[in-house]
Amino acid sequence: MLLLTFAAVLLAAVLVSALAKRTILSTAVLFLVAGFVLGPDTTGVLDVRADSPIVGTLAELALFAVLFTDGMRVGWADLRSAWRLPGRALGWGLPLTLLVTAVAAHYVVGLGWAESLLIGAILSPTDPVFASALVGNDKVPARLRHLLNVESGVNDGLALPFVIVFLAVAAGSDDLHLGELALEVSLGLVVGVVIPVAAILLERTRFFSASTAYEPLNGLAIGLLVLGVSQATHANLFLAAFSAGITVATFGPRQRAAFEHFGENIAELFKLAALLVFGALISLEFLAEISWAGWVFAFLAIFVARPVALWLSFLRSGLDLREQAAAMWFGPKGFASVVYGLIVLESGIVAADEIFHLVALTIVVSIVLHSSTDVVVARAFDEEAEVPAWHGVLRRRVRAVRRR
Repeated sequence: MLLLTFAAVLLAAVLVSALAKRTILSTAVLFLVAGFVLGPDTTGVLDVRADSPIVGTLAELALFAVLFTDGMRVGWADLRSAWRLPGRALGWGLPLTLLVTAVAAHYVVGLGWAESLLIGAILSPTDPVFASALVGNDKVPARLRHLLNVESGVNDGLALPFVIVFLAVAAGSDDLHLGELALEVSLGLVVGVVIPVAAILLERTRFFSASTAYEPLNGLAIGLLVLGVSQATHANLFLAAFSAGITVATFGPRQRAAFEHFGENIAELFKLAALLVFGALISLEFLAEISWAGWVFAFLAIFVARPVALWLSFLRSGLDLREQAAAMWFGPKGFASVVYGLIVLESGIVAADEIFHLVALTIVVSIVLHSSTDVVVARAFDEEAEVPAWHGVLRRRVRAVRRR
């Protein structure tokens, strides 16, 4: 039933995708709403629960694919060429967003500091999918588009170590197993660098060469090999994926170009499937369980945390007010936050259910708001759209009256 539902919603998304690109409609919202309507606590069409094996497996595969393709967008050459603004957003904006969100969780909801910092880490990454009209609009200044692209491509991976550490702290164990954690992280980085480099060097030898038809599969094969080795060695799966993507982008520009479009389509399919499952976990009863303090927290996480963090980060940056406002607003809580929230839910910590409720609420509100306003804000950068038609008519009439 899940496969049938996904296929039907995917077809609907394809059919309305051109319209969605020009209006406030969003294919991501379509999958989220479909999951909500068909979920077990609404209509019962989909029998999906938080502890269902498909939820964890799908979330894991989807985040691996997303981090792998995100890493490919930001090779070292790309980062060096225009790092000033993304560096501010990541070096200052990300930790400040985490801290402001944590303060709100602690003082508004009443969570402990470990749990508050954990929810701050979960909600600090951004997702460009829900601001696609802004990122993909050529009339939007190139530096703003580059800033949002690089920031959203890198911050998923940067937030992950914070999620892991704060989750270990929130678990309340006297021994945080920092040695095991360091080994897991180190192995992830090694696997993510060594396997892609070895694969790229092999293809460059005179003994091997990929045909045109198989070139797009090269990146897929590298990704699957990184996934398998990470599972077998207990390396951190997500850091391995992210570092592998960056490694391919840095050392294999040809492999990157061949895989780029194909890989993004694969990642998009996983994303949409995970959003469908995520929507199925939410219901009116689920939302009713959240206190008024939780709703206030979601408001602060969206309307205060990122705007304040980026306003401080971009002081004296050279960005004009309109670009700063767009960057401050478009911090949509997206797919990485969904998966990190599911990881916490499965962790079994005392506050897991409360944290997941707050994360889910914030993500749902963010997806609806940001995916519905990207087209509107993008049009503000279109000079023809900056001045409404009625303004020109009114101005001409005022001039005509004055001449009389």
